[in-house]
Amino acid sequence: MTAAQLDSTEVEALTRKGLRLATFTVAYNVVEGIVAITAGVLAGLVSVIGFGIDSGIESVAAVLVGMRLAARLRHRQADEHKERVVLRLVAVTFFVLAAYVTVEGIRSLSSGGEPEGSPLGVAVLVGSILVMPVLATMKRRVGLRLGDNLILADAAETRICVLLSISTLAGLGLYELTGATWLDPVAGFVIAAFAVHEGREAWDGELVEGDDDDDDD
Repeated sequence: MTAAQLDSTEVEALTRKGLRLATFTVAYNVVEGIVAITAGVLAGLVSVIGFGIDSGIESVAAVLVGMRLAARLRHRQADEHKERVVLRLVAVTFFVLAAYVTVEGIRSLSSGGEPEGSPLGVAVLVGSILVMPVLATMKRRVGLRLGDNLILADAAETRICVLLSISTLAGLGLYELTGATWLDPVAGFVIAAFAVHEGREAWDGELVEGDDDDDDD
């Protein structure tokens, strides 16, 4: 079923679900970000700090999306101009994340410092790997049902969180096995490239088109 085939009751229900998902994202990521940044600073782990920054950026994006969804529910319609502006603001958060991770990765490679182990950092990453795929899938389904680029952009941010969790955890594991200090920042570079790609799609409003082929509903 496409967005055009939904009646007003279904649209409102899906919009409310999108708002609840955005609200949960903010709450979860604020806690996750604080813990991750603390663990990363204590252990000198660039990728874990970057992961915590990503949590903060994802929270900002979710706040922006949630504000527009709440406005839709209040006014019973979408303000297309404001939503385009918000979508581009969300796109900017992708670019900010990519820039931060890249700069910090280069700094880490230049300094040659050796990171310490971080059980707390590992625990945060594992938690993200368990929670975020479910959250991203739920957002994506709502976004596709509504044909909504804002919600799909929010889902893309959450997918980046999943990928960053996996790559960071893999980097930490490989560092423990090999002692190669370059693995930690390189894991961040991979995510930076993905963030730029998703940010460009969000900026151009191409997220619906890009995900339509994968819609099985």
